[in-house]
Amino acid sequence: MVRLTNLIRRGTRHAALHAGVIAGLAVLGMAVLTSAGWAAEPYNWQLGMQEPATPVQERINALHNELLIIIFAISVFVLGLLLYVMIRFRASRNAVPSRTAHHTVIEVLWTVVPVLILVIIAIPSFRLMYYMDRTENLEMTVKVVGHQWYWTYSYPDQGDLTFDSNIIPANELKPGQKRLLDVDNPLVVPVGTNIRVLVGGTDVMHSWFIPAFGIQYYAMPGRTNETWMRVERAGAYYGGCNQICGINHAFMPIKVVAVPKPDFERWLVEAKQKFAATAPAGDPPTRVDQDTQVAATAIATATAIAEAQPAAPNLAGN
Repeated sequence: MVRLTNLIRRGTRHAALHAGVIAGLAVLGMAVLTSAGWAAEPYNWQLGMQEPATPVQERINALHNELLIIIFAISVFVLGLLLYVMIRFRASRNAVPSRTAHHTVIEVLWTVVPVLILVIIAIPSFRLMYYMDRTENLEMTVKVVGHQWYWTYSYPDQGDLTFDSNIIPANELKPGQKRLLDVDNPLVVPVGTNIRVLVGGTDVMHSWFIPAFGIQYYAMPGRTNETWMRVERAGAYYGGCNQICGINHAFMPIKVVAVPKPDFERWLVEAKQKFAATAPAGDPPTRVDQDTQVAATAIATATAIAEAQPAAPNLAGN
């Protein structure tokens, strides 16, 4: 009887272990199969950053992972010191505690070692900052202007094609569109292209933030900020304004659609016809139009100055 009971227990454990392995493999398989759908947007119970879609975000991810190793090592070291002190210097072993107040070697170490750690972190951080700033061999320019509460996109290389991008209200969403993320006119860019992005604003401070691109730049009135991007994969990428800019701050999302270059050329032809047909003719300029023109002029001036200057060597890529 005892032998039979042991066999049953053994079989139960084996079955439970087998079921656990199958469940784990199933979850892993689902994660692998659905990872492509998670690349361009956040998903429930997400750990870590979004899947990188640009070289900048890939380097941000790499630095993030390096820092995790350093932080983990420091945490384990501090935990080990705490456990050692708790065991070695507990009251039962030290009825008469030591009255040592200073230790020169230890004080030098706990000053020098953190400085060295910060220097080790600073070197790749500065390289990444220079790499994010700008790049050589630019192929096109996109202007981004933030308003309360929408975005205006311009393509100065394409006859200054300009259009506004507004959120789609929840009651107007179509099947497959995403609440608080989809817009009526997304920014469309070609894949595999070095794109300079000039960011400005007309009223208050906004922030053009796309996690998958590693871009988070402020849209400030009277100032033009510059960055760049190179989208490696076709798809739709989502972001939003992450600078509190007023009552409708949560309702100015960003959607960027990256397409192959031939598709982008076809889209340009259609977009020029579409937005030329919808542009108002003969209406007096409103305050927003005037502000947009001021921001566009400032961005155009910055563009001319940047193009007139010789390109600086890209030290970060060395």
